[in-house]
Amino acid sequence: MKHVAMKQAPSLAGWMIAAGVAVVAFALCMVVFGFSLTQAAFTALVLGGIVGLILGMPRAEAAAPVAVVAKVEAPKAEAAPVSVAPAPKVEAAPAASPMAAKRPEALTAARGGKADDLKQIKGIGPKLEVLCNSLGFYHFDQIANWTADEIAWVDDNLEGFKGRVTRDEWVAQARALAGAKG
Repeated sequence: MKHVAMKQAPSLAGWMIAAGVAVVAFALCMVVFGFSLTQAAFTALVLGGIVGLILGMPRAEAAAPVAVVAKVEAPKAEAAPVSVAPAPKVEAAPAASPMAAKRPEALTAARGGKADDLKQIKGIGPKLEVLCNSLGFYHFDQIANWTADEIAWVDDNLEGFKGRVTRDEWVAQARALAGAKG
């Protein structure tokens, strides 16, 4: 029997691997992620289909060898020195990105041994108050004076509460509370 190569035929091995991926995905969805039967089946079918399409694609015929042409460069002429005026200084606007974030000034302990009740700020509960104190923030006036960069730092470093400073507008609340206190 003569073997004839089929051009543009899908790879059976790719689809078999895709079927294996689908079975593993189905099992993981059911056992690890707790998906329902329908959700797990749908996820497995989609994943298997994608893998099958990628791995089952027909292989392109090998292209004819391409001649490599050496690149010849012309000799470089000496350039005359050029004077360039320095670029004008441009001040960048303060960024609130985590890369530009700056840690606010922290205290080692509350002033006078008595911290403000930070729970008066909407969004700060007992756990978050303890976390703020552990970061060195005990008083309304500390929070009221945070800059955008400092807010970004605190938002980024509140473990389990990321983004709360901005979302709950702590600075505005702290300003009102510091003003009412003082």
